[in-house]
Amino acid sequence: MKTPRSLPVEMLPASEPRQFNEAKAAVDHLCALHAEATAFLVDNFQALINTGQAVARFRAFYPEIRLTTTTYDQPDSRLSFGHVPEPGTYATTVTRPDLFRNYLEQQIDLLIRNHRVPVTIGPSDTPIPLHFAMAGRGTVTLPADGELKLSLRDIFDVPDLAITNDDIVNGERVRNADGSVPLAPFTAQRVDYSLARLAHYTATEAEHFQNHVLFTNYQFYVDEFEAYAREVLADAESGYTAFVAPGNVILTDPKAPLPSLARMPQMPTYHLKRANNQGITLVNIGVGPSNAKTATDHIAVLRPHAWLMVGHCAGLRNSQSLGDFVLAHAYLREDNVLNDDLPIWVPIPALAEIQIALQEAVAEITQLEGYDLKRIMRTGTVATIDNRNWELRDQSGPVQRLSKSRAIALDMESATIAANGFRFRVPYGTLLCVSDKPLHGELKLPGMASAFYKTQVARHLLIGVRAMERLRATPLERIHSRKLRSFEETAFL
Repeated sequence: MKTPRSLPVEMLPASEPRQFNEAKAAVDHLCALHAEATAFLVDNFQALINTGQAVARFRAFYPEIRLTTTTYDQPDSRLSFGHVPEPGTYATTVTRPDLFRNYLEQQIDLLIRNHRVPVTIGPSDTPIPLHFAMAGRGTVTLPADGELKLSLRDIFDVPDLAITNDDIVNGERVRNADGSVPLAPFTAQRVDYSLARLAHYTATEAEHFQNHVLFTNYQFYVDEFEAYAREVLADAESGYTAFVAPGNVILTDPKAPLPSLARMPQMPTYHLKRANNQGITLVNIGVGPSNAKTATDHIAVLRPHAWLMVGHCAGLRNSQSLGDFVLAHAYLREDNVLNDDLPIWVPIPALAEIQIALQEAVAEITQLEGYDLKRIMRTGTVATIDNRNWELRDQSGPVQRLSKSRAIALDMESATIAANGFRFRVPYGTLLCVSDKPLHGELKLPGMASAFYKTQVARHLLIGVRAMERLRATPLERIHSRKLRSFEETAFL
């Protein structure tokens, strides 16, 4: 009897690379190649389940996009993406082109127009892990006991941690194995890894995520988001088409009940959908920088146009009141979860387009302008820490640092979300609501919320939504500006 390692290797017959001068046709071919490769793996896995006999080791490959240019073309320098810096060969593997169709068509079209050369589409030399080929396929039947009598890694490729990393996006000047330059910030396997994680942590499929993402750390915002979703779904002119809750529950009737899961995911996520993913997603990340990093690590592969933190914070100034808003223009990073990927000496700048959208949204919802807006909103530094019970420490050290930094608010998520936005080139911003003032005796305890505070929190979610709607109307090239791009960047956004 043959051992698994002595079995012959059966591969999907390789198709010849093809050149394309039109983005839609190129993406159509990417879709066909990916569908064929994943079907080959899934079909052979199902045959293995049915027979219990391994007749070969099976392998199929991700499709790839490849571009070669021999001149120093000078495209529109105002764009931060859509072009390569110098002659050479650039390539990236691709997964789920059906999910990323709009993104891929946009990026490929810019490359073709800016460099006046075709892109080449064909199979890569990176195998597709069986786990990722099976993602989202409900037709695969597993054995009754849930276990196989052989090791899958002997028959199929499994995820390779050596290429499931962030070397490219961290700017480490990596090159592909064949010497080509990465064309996109994430490899196909890194994307597949995050798509699987998103389904696990949020209990919603990646296809439901919208291009504008709100993060919160308090359930109240979820309740307000659902209420807002029902309101706009009842308005035929709003442009919103559906509301999706954990479990992939899709609501189109604004009066229909929304069933809840028996067991909620770690980060319950809700999507107010609009055509071309131009709606708004809300993620309740809970408390802590670890959750904030986890969520943004994986949502980043979807290449959203903006993400904002709208949550609670501790006010650090005696002049603040419960319910006041804090618009972050700088961050004191003591979250300690990104130090290896983004050292704390890296500045995280405020982004003008995001700041203006947030300030205008506050003015619209509160009906306050100019100097009057200062009654309820402060702009300043937000400190993010990794110890929820920091108040129990000797106060001399922490308070001295906070005072030197000029911080006006403290939380456990905002700097992490902003820093990962900077790292992943996703425009970011923060608008917080003061829920307690620990340095002034107003701790976050039951019964301490004033009526003003409750009213302000009810407005807060709506302000985040309004800011996103303003950003949606802003040209893409202005949102994805050069401020977030490093010396050596991928052509893809």
